[in-house]
Amino acid sequence: MADNLIGEHESSIVDSAKEKITESFQEDDSSSSDSDSKPIPKKTFPPPPKRNTAHSASWKDKPVHDLLGGGKAADIFLWRNKKKSASVLLFSTIVWALFEMIEYHLLSLICHILILVLGIHFLWSNTLNLFYRCPQFPQVALEEDTVLQIATVVRIEINNAMEDLREIASGKDLKKFLTVIAFLWIVSIAGSCCNLLTLIYICFVLLHTVPVLYEQHKEKADVLLEKGEAELKKQFEVFHEKVLSKVPSRQFSKKIA
Repeated sequence: MADNLIGEHESSIVDSAKEKITESFQEDDSSSSDSDSKPIPKKTFPPPPKRNTAHSASWKDKPVHDLLGGGKAADIFLWRNKKKSASVLLFSTIVWALFEMIEYHLLSLICHILILVLGIHFLWSNTLNLFYRCPQFPQVALEEDTVLQIATVVRIEINNAMEDLREIASGKDLKKFLTVIAFLWIVSIAGSCCNLLTLIYICFVLLHTVPVLYEQHKEKADVLLEKGEAELKKQFEVFHEKVLSKVPSRQFSKKIA
């Protein structure tokens, strides 16, 4: 009887183990079938940024301060601070008068400035301190971050200018190409009449006067500018009909080739 009980107990243990194994296999099969039946989710990538196809606002709708860059330079050109604007204009006038009217040379100016600075430093350090308790002469040094920022800004501006010139020279916008050529031709004529320093000074004076006058008389100036723009468009259309339309296009040249 004992042997029979032991045998039945062992057979029940074996049967329960078989049932657990079969149940685990069935669960694995069901999970695998569920995973097979469910579609594998595809990787979704963010859509590319849409280009702004809307036309930018006309420069006539923008304030003059924004057209000039909107920084401290715009404040100076628009005389927001009259003392700073007057001092900058006076300094540029003095520099132009020294080099053009008095015929001062740049090397002589640098040497005379250094002589003046060294003389003041010598008197400050050796003479004045004997009679008065003067503070130390201020030290002047360029910070590395400032120099790097200036170099970065100059590099970015040069790269943007080179990119703009490349786009203009590619011939995609014929009107812009002809406008730049006409502007450079006018600048070359002005450069033959006066030297570079005088031309820079004239442009500097115009920047101190024209934006202010335009801001004060914006409505009347916009009317005149619209008339001038319409006249230029007419002249360009006449030039396009008489000259540019007679130039063979690229497709025609390809057919000939």
